[in-house]
Amino acid sequence: MQPPVTVPPVPATTPPAPGTVPPQDPFPAGLRNQDLTAVPGAGNTVALTFDAGANAAGLPKILSALSAKGVAGTFFLTGNWAANNPDGVRQIVSAGHRVGNHSMTHPGFTGLSDAQIVQQVRGAEEAILAAGADPRPLFRFPFGERDARTIEAVNDLGYAAVRWSVDTLGWKGTSGGISAQIVSDRVMAALQPGEIVLMHIGSNPDDRSTLDADALPQVIDRISAAGYGFATLDALLAQ
Repeated sequence: MQPPVTVPPVPATTPPAPGTVPPQDPFPAGLRNQDLTAVPGAGNTVALTFDAGANAAGLPKILSALSAKGVAGTFFLTGNWAANNPDGVRQIVSAGHRVGNHSMTHPGFTGLSDAQIVQQVRGAEEAILAAGADPRPLFRFPFGERDARTIEAVNDLGYAAVRWSVDTLGWKGTSGGISAQIVSDRVMAALQPGEIVLMHIGSNPDDRSTLDADALPQVIDRISAAGYGFATLDALLAQ
């Protein structure tokens, strides 16, 4: 376990001079001021996404299932998770998966000041880069908590905000009344072109279950049987 990561102070920035052209967003213009719930124009394609902010208990099983099925996913990492699990970050990247930014410490963003948002996003970016991955320009709000101000703030930092079409609720664990079958059924009930599936890497803190990891092989098989393929969220950037 590495020591806690401290977020460096944010340097003062100088506003652009009058008449200068602002820098272009590193993502398609149509993604600004949105928190995407599906990949537009993706056809019969599903994006499997995995949030990592707690522990890495389900990561080996998730990576094994994705490899066995020949599927690439998108992993949203907190800065703290990346700093504490550098081997996990390297495994994700070496397996050909995409990485995104999930904040430094996973706070709700609507209660943060603009300066705190900068610290959370830039701090996570630095920690993830230090662990060997590049999260830019994909961002997911902790808890899915956002509003127009926070979306704009994240956009101004060079990130497109990506939500989900369906939350599997696997994070609730068996103690929360969820099973691997329920996880799979929820994904299929929401199946649509461009579906973005939210799953989690960590185990439930009460029962230590990793239902998303357990359900993943079945999820992939059922989506495939329905005539759908898979893509990472880089598909968004090709809009």
